[in-house]
Amino acid sequence: MRVNYSPGYTVPLPDGHAFPMGKFAALREILERDGLISPADVVEPGEASWEELALVHTPAYLYKLRHGTLDRAEVRRLGLPWSPALVRRSRLAVRGTVNAAWMALEDGVAANLAGGTHHAFPDHGEGFCVLNDVGVAVRMLRRGGWIRRVLVVDLDVHQGNGTAAVFAADPDTFTFSMHGEGNYPFRETPSDLDMGLPDGTGDEEYEEALLRFLPEALARSRPDLVFYLGGIDVLAGDRFGRLALTRAGLERRDRIVIGTIRGEGLPLALLLSGGYAATPELTAELHAVAHRTAREIESAA
Repeated sequence: MRVNYSPGYTVPLPDGHAFPMGKFAALREILERDGLISPADVVEPGEASWEELALVHTPAYLYKLRHGTLDRAEVRRLGLPWSPALVRRSRLAVRGTVNAAWMALEDGVAANLAGGTHHAFPDHGEGFCVLNDVGVAVRMLRRGGWIRRVLVVDLDVHQGNGTAAVFAADPDTFTFSMHGEGNYPFRETPSDLDMGLPDGTGDEEYEEALLRFLPEALARSRPDLVFYLGGIDVLAGDRFGRLALTRAGLERRDRIVIGTIRGEGLPLALLLSGGYAATPELTAELHAVAHRTAREIESAA
């Protein structure tokens, strides 16, 4: 399975910052260590161009990002300190998702070892999300005639408000978000299909909901391509989660999603989205579950 990764995915943050920036490099190391990918499978993306980003984001917001003129409230909403390295990092991650989508169309399944920045709106960033990578990828591939209909399966613990906003008037992109009902964002932007789960939801209840709503999303979307935002912040003990999945429950979740989508013969792009375990290394180990599952399913096909 080809994956997209750049050393530029990691940028310095202030000491004690909540975002686990070290997880990106740690995930690549885990995947190579465990033989899930070889060095030849790793593609280093370039930066998405400003013109490509403008397919989703407003000129005013892109100007502020480019020139570092976000005000204090905008930086606080973003949750990350502005820097040229952060802007470059965000552009690299967008291109990584664009590449992963193209590769999925060619190979069946591919990944970006970043991405899933689903809280980025056309006119602002929030919740550690600077640019909406899925939005840019969909519009670039559609403009090139590669795809028409798209399904976004967002299983991060936080509702995908930015992605829902990007595609609110797009009948050919179906957004499905299953998330913690009582968690951030506290004012949701409606997806095409939202399923909010109560705090403390465990493996059995989560799996029951997924087995009910994933087939509905597939039937209603009839996609040419699927993006899977496999956030691991659904696990018990996650710093910003409130659900209570076990490691076994996470593995079953990923097997249901990846197995169902690939069983339908649909191309699948895997994206990280969120996760805030005790350390960046543990966070990366949990993100690797989806890649192990995809490898097993593809090997058995």
